[in-house]
Amino acid sequence: MAAPDDFDAWFRLLQTPGLGREGVRRLLAAFGSPEAALAATPAALTELGGPALAATMARPAPECVPRLAAARAWLAGGDDHHVLTLGDAAYPPLLLQTADPPLLLYVQGRPELLAAESVAIVGSRDATPQGLANAREFAQALAEAGFAVISGLAAGIDGAAHEGALAAGGTTLAVVGTGPDRVYPARHKALARRVVAHGAIVSEFDPGTPVLPENFPQRNRIIAGLARGTLVVEAALRSGSLITARLAAEAGREVFALPGSIRSPVARGCHALIKQGAALVESADDVLEALRGSRPAAAPQAPETDADPVLAALGHDPATLDALLARTGWPTAELNARLLELELDGRVSRLPGGLFQRRVAA
Repeated sequence: MAAPDDFDAWFRLLQTPGLGREGVRRLLAAFGSPEAALAATPAALTELGGPALAATMARPAPECVPRLAAARAWLAGGDDHHVLTLGDAAYPPLLLQTADPPLLLYVQGRPELLAAESVAIVGSRDATPQGLANAREFAQALAEAGFAVISGLAAGIDGAAHEGALAAGGTTLAVVGTGPDRVYPARHKALARRVVAHGAIVSEFDPGTPVLPENFPQRNRIIAGLARGTLVVEAALRSGSLITARLAAEAGREVFALPGSIRSPVARGCHALIKQGAALVESADDVLEALRGSRPAAAPQAPETDADPVLAALGHDPATLDALLARTGWPTAELNARLLELELDGRVSRLPGGLFQRRVAA
């Protein structure tokens, strides 16, 4: 799974100035593949999005060629260097069910672990000694229970979470806000090597991407989307960890928060989450009980999810037709026909607002 045959086309499409992820999804829904979107005629593009879209597609990014060469060089740099696209069968299913799944992921390590049962542990970069100890303790216990621990490789709580999982001999995934070839902070280079050896480093940013503040909120949605639950250990009221928690809640995942002293600034974010409905936890057993209790009971239906690509793309949350078009890459007529078949079979319901949702047998 080093690199798909259509990697160049995915890369070029994502590098098109002014297009953005939503624009790429729209093109994929209309034309079915990156190659077809790039080969679309100006007339077809104008019909889809007006003259502005046709003009956008006619202006390739001047830096695309050297950036593509750098990405290819990174992919060729080791057997553990991989890339996953939204159309890849190995794309992590939980992430696919989110509102804004990344179109391309670089993975250094074992990409299959992105689909493992996992918990995200996030928190303050300026953590207290007690907060660091709590993050290590929870991560170690969760890893010993068989969950992969996901965090962001940042200073503070993130680093402690990775260390705790590694101390248990478990699996840990680091979702970074830089290219996969960069480690931030630099003092975590040794930790990053251990993460790769026992899990993976994951990034949607192409190799060479430096530290840019705007990239970290984007990576937070990947942390939340990969995990079945997110635990916030310490966080100030204006914290990126609260963004991760909000995104987890919006994706229908469990959100947990550790309480702290009312005098501590890094406890206020956790207290705010608890007021908003996050589960107050005092031990890893609280997290495990909630996650095991929320695990779908209808396990025999899992093969059906894997077997039918439309049901797999739909997941267990309502989705629009546009979202399903982007996730499957199917032509509109073909997707509508399959949705109608599933509706007649009683496996999909059509909801108000143009939404579709899977029906689960009682």
